[in-house]
Amino acid sequence: MGSTMEPPGGGYLHLGAVTSPVGTARVLQLAFGCTTFSLVAHRGGFAGVQGTFCVAAWGFCFALSGLVVACEFTRLHSCLHLSWGNFTAAFAMLATLLSATAAVIYPLYFTRLECPPEPAGCAARDFRLAASVSAGLLFLAYAAEVALTRARPGQVASYMATVSGLLKIVQAFVACIIFGALVYDSRYGRYVATQWCVAVYSLCFLATVAVVVLSVTGHTGGLGCPFDRLVVVYTFLAVLLYLSAAVIWPVFCFDPKYGEPGRPPDCPRGGCFWDSQLVVATFTYVNLLLYVADLAYSQRIRFVPPL
Repeated sequence: MGSTMEPPGGGYLHLGAVTSPVGTARVLQLAFGCTTFSLVAHRGGFAGVQGTFCVAAWGFCFALSGLVVACEFTRLHSCLHLSWGNFTAAFAMLATLLSATAAVIYPLYFTRLECPPEPAGCAARDFRLAASVSAGLLFLAYAAEVALTRARPGQVASYMATVSGLLKIVQAFVACIIFGALVYDSRYGRYVATQWCVAVYSLCFLATVAVVVLSVTGHTGGLGCPFDRLVVVYTFLAVLLYLSAAVIWPVFCFDPKYGEPGRPPDCPRGGCFWDSQLVVATFTYVNLLLYVADLAYSQRIRFVPPL
């Protein structure tokens, strides 16, 4: 009686997970992520909320990238109760946004051409410059994965790999920026109208996250109605809600009757309520445009079972 060491369905290890174009991009993500994190932790240094955010973003992206590569290489992703295609597409888009933000924030707050005073000295400057370059390359590696895995017209792909699915991640990310500005002395509690805007941001954020979670967990088929139709209806409602916020928030924050049309001269730099209100207004319009684009692309999607 003979025996075989070859498992059913092919080898245990999937070399394509690291040799394919997408696999190469993921290996580069690990390399640049480890390099950036090490440079900052060793001599580059970080401080404050901005530095903590950068290090947390790089650590989070590196950890999940390592998990994705390990699961792809060992084929263990088939054992997970996830829609793997949706999960990897959603994570790649989120990591692209996080790494892009960190690649802007770290050089802006920590990198200078002049040498800092001792004991840091010129060595710290060199490490920070190198970390900034590595952070930029890390962003490009994640952006390359998004470009390689994005669904093409007529291609059968996971929902999160479509333009509409990727926009969901961007919408949720922009909403987090809005929430950050809201809690930073934006004075949104002064009027019922501005509280309505906060309710709009929260409702749309929760619904968007729900769509992403349902797609990633592969539970879109148990909703009792077609998922693509539900997404279109929700996106249309989100456009209307954000349109109301885009009108109400600037009126109650920048109209002379209710707020300040210009930045108060005595408002402290880095702690001014007017700055927070401006950030909220700006990203309200950004998210409104994203939802409009999402609605346009959602009309062209034909949903298939999770991949």
